[in-house]
Amino acid sequence: MPPIYEPEAVRPMWEELAEVGIKPLTTATDVDAVLGGTPTGSTLLVINSVCGCAAGGCRPGVMLALQNDVIPDNLVTVFAGVDTEATQRAREYMQGIPASSPNIVLFKDGKPTHALQRSHIERMTAVEIANSLREIFSKECSAKGPSIPKEQFEKVDPVQQCGSSIPLYQGN
Repeated sequence: MPPIYEPEAVRPMWEELAEVGIKPLTTATDVDAVLGGTPTGSTLLVINSVCGCAAGGCRPGVMLALQNDVIPDNLVTVFAGVDTEATQRAREYMQGIPASSPNIVLFKDGKPTHALQRSHIERMTAVEIANSLREIFSKECSAKGPSIPKEQFEKVDPVQQCGSSIPLYQGN
């Protein structure tokens, strides 16, 4: 399935998550490798998006939350509108959580336990998102945080771009 948005135009929006240790999953096979089988531990899945308002708070909130002392074992993201097959497969694992973009889901031993959907995210600041996730991480996770050292985190500059300025995919 071709992407909706030009992949190069959204590169900064997934690179900033990668800078804090969140692995991009771009195929259904990548998603199955993380969420399929009998996974153990905790996995944070961020369904990234071009939406300037919600995603513009989502990404910085997630990045800030990963500065917590306790974080999920696995950190992954798919990009809605770009990694179409990977996003669809990730949503299949979300068992009853309605699709939204952006979306933040914590899985524990392969089952979703917490979700912040677009309807929540768009009403929250990045700090409120981070605080909500930190509370969840402290209860549900056991990996030592932060995901990257504070000095490195301070150099990450979150992208603030309106989704309407992202060009649609024209094919190659």
